[in-house]
Amino acid sequence: MKISIEYESSWRNSFLEGSNGEPLPKTGRKFIGSMTSLKKPENFIKRDVTLDTVMGLLNRLIGDQRKLYQARTEQNYYFEDIEPQVTFQDQPKFVNNEMTYIRNITGSTDQNAFSGVIKVNDPMLTSDFSKQLWGVLGLSLDEVCCFIKNESYSVNTDISLSPTELVELADTLDKKAKPVENLGVYEEVVHLLNNYFSELITEKLSSPYVEKSGKIKPVRFYAAALYIQLERLNRKFDMSKAKTKSGKVAGFSKRGFNGKRDFMKNFVTGGEKKIWGNPYIHEEFVKGEGKTKHLMTKTSGTLEVVINVSREKAKQIKQMIDDAGVSSFYLGKKGLAYVTNISTKEVR
Repeated sequence: MKISIEYESSWRNSFLEGSNGEPLPKTGRKFIGSMTSLKKPENFIKRDVTLDTVMGLLNRLIGDQRKLYQARTEQNYYFEDIEPQVTFQDQPKFVNNEMTYIRNITGSTDQNAFSGVIKVNDPMLTSDFSKQLWGVLGLSLDEVCCFIKNESYSVNTDISLSPTELVELADTLDKKAKPVENLGVYEEVVHLLNNYFSELITEKLSSPYVEKSGKIKPVRFYAAALYIQLERLNRKFDMSKAKTKSGKVAGFSKRGFNGKRDFMKNFVTGGEKKIWGNPYIHEEFVKGEGKTKHLMTKTSGTLEVVINVSREKAKQIKQMIDDAGVSSFYLGKKGLAYVTNISTKEVR
């Protein structure tokens, strides 16, 4: 028996973890097609037609709309004895790499954007303590070290308390400030911070303020200094308005900056900005070639499915396909596929 199928624009990539050939996790298959996920090469998944694809198709053609793994676990699975007799040949005629915009309904948010009106008069920025708290970000790295070491150090920097300017300053410290060697006064400060924030030390993170390279990212000192200043100012002011609902400094952990999104969500009326979709693209650097972009693969062609069964069984399968009346369907992910011919002749 031979079934001929033509297909157009069949997507040959997957943006969900796992496959339809295995039981669904309780929370569903994880979406890995976001811009952040696609930075990892293992999340750019290419798909070809497999036996599972073909068996899913055959089940669909006879009217069984269950997931393949569900159908296979049933005692009355129609193709149980037939599967070993199924072979196929995929014959792509056109293969295109296209820029495709895919929907993202996971509720994830943009790392560098926010929505609503900026609240420039937020108490975090307009209180008596604000200049002294956020002024820590305006210190030089050596001044930050002096501040951490000296409890009586007074912060008097001339710094703008505009949310947009503060977030840019923090982002610059995070991304552009060059790492320094863990020597001299910096090593001394690391020792002080390890004692001060001992709860950060774990088996996997023996030194929260030193990178694996042995160097120190300056932003880690600035983040720690903010929390130290928060505690020092608490002796003079009511610092409840200086903290977020979770009791933290906006946008900062005790060892780093959490990004523009985490900072600005505290100073806008609309909160974080949700992402509803993104281009499906994976970029990688290939030595000798430079940056290479990988796009969605869409294929058009023919799929020939051969089932080595008796003529009588072939007629039964054909009758089931005719009765189900499935006119068109997906081949893999998206696209359009349809049966062009069914031959019930026995395979020679």
